Amino acid sequence: MLDKVNHIAIAVPDMDEAKRQWGQKLGVKISAPLPQPEHGVTVIFIEMGDTKIELLEPLGEASPISRFLEQNPDGGMHHICFEVKDILAARDYLIEQGARILGDGTPKIGAHGKPVLFIHPKDVSGTLIELEQV
Repeated sequence: MLDKVNHIAIAVPDMDEAKRQWGQKLGVKISAPLPQPEHGVTVIFIEMGDTKIELLEPLGEASPISRFLEQNPDGGMHHICFEVKDILAARDYLIEQGARILGDGTPKIGAHGKPVLFIHPKDVSGTLIELEQV
Protein backbone atom coordinates (compact mmCIF):
# COMPACT_ATOMS: atom_id res chain seq x y z
CA MET A 1 0.00 0.00 0.00
CA LEU A 2 2.79 2.48 0.87
CA ASP A 3 5.08 3.30 -2.03
CA LYS A 4 7.85 5.42 -0.52
CA VAL A 5 8.57 8.20 1.93
CA ASN A 6 7.55 11.53 0.40
CA HIS A 7 8.86 13.77 3.19
CA ILE A 8 9.59 14.14 6.87
CA ALA A 9 7.95 17.15 8.49
CA ILE A 10 9.52 19.19 11.27
CA ALA A 11 7.55 21.74 13.29
CA VAL A 12 9.48 24.95 13.95
CA PRO A 13 8.64 27.84 16.29
CA ASP A 14 10.42 30.43 14.11
CA MET A 15 10.65 29.91 10.33
CA ASP A 16 13.32 32.59 9.85
CA GLU A 17 15.57 30.90 12.41
CA ALA A 18 14.86 27.48 10.90
CA LYS A 19 15.76 28.79 7.43
CA ARG A 20 19.02 30.13 8.84
CA GLN A 21 19.84 26.87 10.58
CA TRP A 22 19.05 24.64 7.62
CA GLY A 23 20.22 26.98 4.87
CA GLN A 24 23.36 28.49 6.36
CA LYS A 25 24.51 25.87 8.86
CA LEU A 26 23.66 22.81 6.77
CA GLY A 27 23.96 24.42 3.34
CA VAL A 28 20.76 23.03 1.81
CA LYS A 29 18.48 24.63 -0.77
CA ILE A 30 15.25 25.99 0.70
CA SER A 31 12.01 26.82 -1.12
CA ALA A 32 10.04 30.01 -0.64
CA PRO A 33 7.45 29.95 2.19
CA LEU A 34 4.09 28.54 1.10
CA PRO A 35 1.08 29.44 3.31
CA GLN A 36 -1.43 26.59 3.63
CA PRO A 37 -4.43 28.21 5.39
CA GLU A 38 -6.60 25.07 5.07
CA HIS A 39 -4.00 23.20 7.15
CA GLY A 40 -3.11 26.12 9.44
CA VAL A 41 0.58 26.18 8.50
CA THR A 42 3.22 27.86 6.41
CA VAL A 43 5.64 25.36 4.87
CA ILE A 44 9.11 25.46 3.41
CA PHE A 45 10.58 22.51 1.55
CA ILE A 46 14.18 21.40 1.63
CA GLU A 47 15.02 19.10 -1.27
CA MET A 48 18.12 16.96 -1.42
CA GLY A 49 17.87 14.65 -4.42
CA ASP A 50 14.86 12.39 -3.85
CA THR A 51 14.62 13.37 -0.18
CA LYS A 52 12.40 16.17 1.11
CA ILE A 53 12.16 17.78 4.52
CA GLU A 54 9.14 19.96 5.22
CA LEU A 55 9.45 22.74 7.80
CA LEU A 56 6.10 23.69 9.35
CA GLU A 57 5.33 26.95 11.12
CA PRO A 58 1.91 27.65 12.67
CA LEU A 59 -0.39 29.94 10.73
CA GLY A 60 -2.45 31.35 13.59
CA GLU A 61 -3.31 30.17 17.10
CA ALA A 62 -5.76 27.48 15.92
CA SER A 63 -3.04 25.68 13.98
CA PRO A 64 -2.38 22.06 15.01
CA ILE A 65 1.30 23.03 14.91
CA SER A 66 0.67 25.64 17.63
CA ARG A 67 -0.57 22.88 19.91
CA PHE A 68 2.41 20.69 19.00
CA LEU A 69 4.82 23.56 19.80
CA GLU A 70 3.15 24.15 23.18
CA GLN A 71 4.31 20.65 24.13
CA ASN A 72 7.59 20.90 22.18
CA PRO A 73 8.68 24.56 22.38
CA ASP A 74 11.92 23.98 20.44
CA GLY A 75 10.07 22.18 17.64
CA GLY A 76 10.77 18.69 16.38
CA MET A 77 9.64 15.94 14.07
CA HIS A 78 5.91 16.24 13.46
CA HIS A 79 5.04 13.55 10.89
CA ILE A 80 6.21 11.25 8.11
CA CYS A 81 4.47 11.38 4.74
CA PHE A 82 4.17 8.29 2.56
CA GLU A 83 3.05 8.17 -1.06
CA VAL A 84 0.10 5.99 -2.08
CA LYS A 85 -1.38 5.36 -5.52
CA ASP A 86 -5.04 5.49 -4.42
CA ILE A 87 -5.72 7.49 -1.27
CA LEU A 88 -9.36 6.40 -0.97
CA ALA A 89 -8.45 2.71 -1.24
CA ALA A 90 -5.66 3.27 1.32
CA ARG A 91 -8.10 5.06 3.66
CA ASP A 92 -10.67 2.28 3.38
CA TYR A 93 -8.05 -0.41 3.99
CA LEU A 94 -6.73 1.42 7.06
CA ILE A 95 -10.22 1.83 8.50
CA GLU A 96 -10.83 -1.92 7.98
CA GLN A 97 -7.61 -2.53 9.94
CA GLY A 98 -8.90 -0.37 12.81
CA ALA A 99 -6.87 2.77 12.10
CA ARG A 100 -8.40 6.16 12.79
CA ILE A 101 -8.25 8.78 10.06
CA LEU A 102 -8.05 12.34 11.40
CA GLY A 103 -10.77 14.79 10.43
CA ASP A 104 -13.84 13.57 8.61
CA GLY A 105 -11.93 11.10 6.42
CA THR A 106 -12.19 13.25 3.32
CA PRO A 107 -8.82 13.97 1.70
CA LYS A 108 -7.71 17.60 1.62
CA ILE A 109 -5.34 19.13 -0.89
CA GLY A 110 -1.84 19.34 0.58
CA ALA A 111 1.15 21.60 -0.08
CA HIS A 112 2.10 19.64 -3.23
CA GLY A 113 -1.40 20.14 -4.69
CA LYS A 114 -2.30 16.47 -4.14
CA PRO A 115 -4.88 14.79 -1.86
CA VAL A 116 -3.66 13.99 1.68
CA LEU A 117 -4.97 12.24 4.80
CA PHE A 118 -3.53 11.75 8.28
CA ILE A 119 -3.59 8.59 10.44
CA HIS A 120 -3.92 9.03 14.20
CA PRO A 121 -0.48 8.68 15.84
CA LYS A 122 -1.77 6.26 18.49
CA ASP A 123 -2.48 3.80 15.69
CA VAL A 124 1.11 3.74 14.35
CA SER A 125 3.64 3.55 17.20
CA GLY A 126 3.01 7.14 18.31
CA THR A 127 3.89 8.58 14.89
CA LEU A 128 1.60 10.87 12.94
CA ILE A 129 1.43 9.51 9.38
CA GLU A 130 0.40 11.51 6.34
CA LEU A 131 -0.64 9.77 3.13
CA GLU A 132 -0.30 11.62 -0.14
CA GLN A 133 -1.75 10.36 -3.40
CA VAL A 134 0.74 10.41 -6.28
